[in-house]
Amino acid sequence: MPIFSVKHTTVYRYTQPVTFGEHRLMFRPRDSFDQRLLDHALFVDPEPKEIGWIHDVFGNCVAVIDFNGAADELRFVTDIRLDHTPQHAPDFRIDDAALSYPFSYNPDEATDLTQTIERHHLDDGDEIGKWARQFVSAKGHTETGKLLMTLCYAIHESFIYSRRTESGTQPPLMTLHLRRGTCRDFALFMMEAVRSLGFAARFVTGYVYVPNRDDTSVVGGGSTHAWCQVYLPGAGWVEFDPTNGIVGNRDLIRVAVARHPGQAIPLSGSYCGSASSFLGMTVEVKVVREAGINKGASPPRLSA
Repeated sequence: MPIFSVKHTTVYRYTQPVTFGEHRLMFRPRDSFDQRLLDHALFVDPEPKEIGWIHDVFGNCVAVIDFNGAADELRFVTDIRLDHTPQHAPDFRIDDAALSYPFSYNPDEATDLTQTIERHHLDDGDEIGKWARQFVSAKGHTETGKLLMTLCYAIHESFIYSRRTESGTQPPLMTLHLRRGTCRDFALFMMEAVRSLGFAARFVTGYVYVPNRDDTSVVGGGSTHAWCQVYLPGAGWVEFDPTNGIVGNRDLIRVAVARHPGQAIPLSGSYCGSASSFLGMTVEVKVVREAGINKGASPPRLSA
């Protein structure tokens, strides 16, 4: 299986020394059957007073960092290595009762999934719901896996990826109107679209491996990446990356999952000083597959 190495550097710069409040950092991938953390390291400059670790409400691993003193630059560098087992679509082991849409989650699962099924954003005219229902067969039953894959590919093929310097995620209805956005925007839009159909969905933040940086069929490299998961009875949480049209976990490294994007911010914190002191920030992410690992032929990549 391939072994990936990830180096993630974030630098904040200021016009003069400022003091720093608590910072929270999500960089440690979630250990699972399809990705196993081999090593991790965290470097912070200036040297922090204390680094603590917690698990949040979703079980994500969060580093909590406290500081002393002042500085005009704050730097975070993280290194991880992990063993990654790719799973390719359409290997969905869906329960027979859920092979066709519509279906109902069983009561035990539905209780825990409720908040991930509910829509989170205003859409008075149900425009997103109408957009999603165009992929449902008029005959009354649609193959569940095919429905979700088609919806994912439709976003990939008819929406335009565009990097945005502003923080945050734009409302899904805006994404539908603009037909343009970032990976976070597309992930949230797909979540709201499948939720309008009654599916449970959650947000994922992490990294994407881009084999060739000149390959424009894969976007989202060079920074953190975002996609979503949809819960399917029997198959569990299945990865859907509408930005790249990827179904399954191929080339995707999960770091954190959440009910909405605001709960999965890779790095957050504060500083004490004037607003004009902040010069800006730079982020650089390098994801490499280690040489000599998994020399067999790679699976075909979905076209852009």
